[in-house]
Amino acid sequence: MTEVPRRSDRWSALANGPGRLSAGFAVIGDVQFLPGYSVLLVDDPNVERLSDLPKDKRLVFLSDMDQLGEAGERASRRMDAAFRRVNLEILGNTDGFLHAHVWPRFEWEPTDLVGMPVWLYPRDRWADKQFALGQQHDPLRKEIGEELDRLRSAN
Repeated sequence: MTEVPRRSDRWSALANGPGRLSAGFAVIGDVQFLPGYSVLLVDDPNVERLSDLPKDKRLVFLSDMDQLGEAGERASRRMDAAFRRVNLEILGNTDGFLHAHVWPRFEWEPTDLVGMPVWLYPRDRWADKQFALGQQHDPLRKEIGEELDRLRSAN
């Protein structure tokens, strides 16, 4: 699992990287106010929506999303006893390419937000430098990547 490269060279940088899955690339999110946030990017930047893929590749993308979600769940459970669940989302309202969000959720989240969609978190969480992806997230990224490797080798 790798960081999200700049948008201009995202797919070429990911093509042969450690986060390569069958129909996309697993990357750790730019913000980590919910530690372990990850994104599955489709392997073709011209694919805008799930329905743009042929049925067989669509199912492979969804399987990749499931694997990334399970890897995030396993890593989060091991690293934080307050882990609750993982939310999986395909939204596509901002970026014009198919991608899926994997959001770990925790018992320590504010009570008014823990049962709500992540997108309702205050804007400052998204921009605050203390939540930006950094070297402090390397152990978490490694854990998710190793879980992903275990899941892929089991299939």
